[in-house]
Amino acid sequence: MTLFQLLMLGASAFFAYKVYEHIQTLKDSDGQEGGSSPELKKSAEAFSPFDPQALIIKADEEFEAGNLQKAFALLKEANAKEAQNSDVLFKMGYILQQLGDNEEALKYYKEALELDKENEFVHNSIASVYRVKGEFVSAKMHLNASLALDDKNPITYYNYGNLLVDMKHLEEAKEMYKNALALKEDFKEAQEELEKLG
Repeated sequence: MTLFQLLMLGASAFFAYKVYEHIQTLKDSDGQEGGSSPELKKSAEAFSPFDPQALIIKADEEFEAGNLQKAFALLKEANAKEAQNSDVLFKMGYILQQLGDNEEALKYYKEALELDKENEFVHNSIASVYRVKGEFVSAKMHLNASLALDDKNPITYYNYGNLLVDMKHLEEAKEMYKNALALKEDFKEAQEELEKLG
């Protein structure tokens, strides 16, 4: 699995969690089952095709189906209707990164980070863009920030190991792969990279 595939896996899990969170919020706001309470009608009216939350859910569905351009367009519309949503900005950046537009992706990631400095996924994604661009110091800074937020994520250690290989810091890279394997024993990619280093 490549770095981007691992990031995609992490982002997909993040998206799925956000969809679950949103559905739970809708269930909580619906209150009673059935009936025609004013609160239920109000909730149903708010959940229209033009509502930002409806657009986000549809975008997540399109993303899961592999329709990245359509997902991006829906997220862009949601962002236009309700700006300053770090999750939407992160998703837009992630889709652009998958489409190969790292410069534009970085712009959205940075906006998302301004709104949510405690988001390890954003730091990880920014690091991956900087790594591709060869800006290793910036990548390292964001991976350190990600680890400071959650030092139990094996993917972050794996990504850090890959960065250190690119930087020719092979002994440090080995330690990062070992950390990833300590957290996830069956992390095949980390094991393979560690074996390559001897």
